[in-house]
Amino acid sequence: MAQEKVRNRWLVVVGALVIQLCLGAIYAWGAFTGALQDPEGPFKYTGVQTSWIFSAGLASFAIVMILAGRLQDKYGPRIIATIGGLVLGAGYIIAGFTGTSFPLMLIFIGIVGGAGIGMGYVCPIAACVKWFPDLKGLITGLAVAGFGAGAFIFVKLAGSWMNLIANHGINGTFLIFGIIFAVSVVIGSFLLSNPPAGWKPAGWEPPLTADGNKKAEVKNLTQGETVKTVQFWMIWLSFVFSAGCGLMVIKCLKNFGVLQGGLTPAAAGSALGLLALFNGLGRVVWGTLSHKLTAKFSVVLMCITQALMMFVLVKMGNNTSTLSVAACWLGFNFGGNFALFPLLTLENFGAKNLGANYGAVFTAYGVGGILGPVMAGKVWDTMGKFDTAFMVAAIACIAAAVLAIALRHIKAEAEPAE
Repeated sequence: MAQEKVRNRWLVVVGALVIQLCLGAIYAWGAFTGALQDPEGPFKYTGVQTSWIFSAGLASFAIVMILAGRLQDKYGPRIIATIGGLVLGAGYIIAGFTGTSFPLMLIFIGIVGGAGIGMGYVCPIAACVKWFPDLKGLITGLAVAGFGAGAFIFVKLAGSWMNLIANHGINGTFLIFGIIFAVSVVIGSFLLSNPPAGWKPAGWEPPLTADGNKKAEVKNLTQGETVKTVQFWMIWLSFVFSAGCGLMVIKCLKNFGVLQGGLTPAAAGSALGLLALFNGLGRVVWGTLSHKLTAKFSVVLMCITQALMMFVLVKMGNNTSTLSVAACWLGFNFGGNFALFPLLTLENFGAKNLGANYGAVFTAYGVGGILGPVMAGKVWDTMGKFDTAFMVAAIACIAAAVLAIALRHIKAEAEPAE
């Protein structure tokens, strides 16, 4: 029976990847901004308008996740993820019939689409962590890897692979994407489940401390207890700074290459695709590194290296090769946020209420998703270049590293070994 459970737990990972591939399409927004901001096209949106649609999606994603985390802890991941997929698909499908209306696109792509992502996102993470106490870092990375890889796939579908935007327009592409999202997420949701109470992998025991005692169990705090701790707010603010930097780059990288660097839309779009691909890779690698470095010091290293790239990015936009290198670097580090911050949440506040607690932590992503992209859009509209926005983002990453260094886990007493 135990071996059957071990074998089945990998199906949860498969379901998680299928779901996250679709949810990650929010990061493909940069593939739409050029056509939306084209002064000769039908939309003629400003940089701030395209930023608000993207940021509304991120904010809705984060806010809804507070409730979704609690619901999936109560009702299980399958039903909540299914609802999320249907809401996400509906938002994009309806947007396919809204024409050039900015308010309607803000509502259906931003708010409704973001809400669907928020309903579905936490379910695979919480389920995978419970099935894999022996491989928390690796599996957390795998569970969210599809989110980054999905952005790469949908950027390519919109552009060079199938030229959906060129052939079917913005609205037609939304319609196609919405159908894909609804069908795929529902299929992936049926593979999700929670393990039985008290279940653990065959042959696995919790690790011991150096003196032979069992490592202390982290106290399982409720969402209400978690948000009252200093640790929560340190983790939250660090996440705001780190995620806000990456989300700003995702929104503006293609425009940076084309408008400021003088590259072709195809060349800049390829760099954006690489960012999405390395976003997925970074989630797995940083999650795996956390086994050696701990989640805390992995966050420190990730934020410092991200800050270094932001300082030099302004010099890398006028060459296809250098912009591609920068995109890979930035995407790789940005992806690490989504493997490491769930682990920080788990290590500080316990596994029982991980869905609800990470939902609260994840509101930082929504705040960063507003501050970073909107700031970059405002800087571009005011100055005609992104240099100042990149410097601000670099300083924010340094602040995130400092907060992570100062973080002290909530102490618990170790149990004597049996």
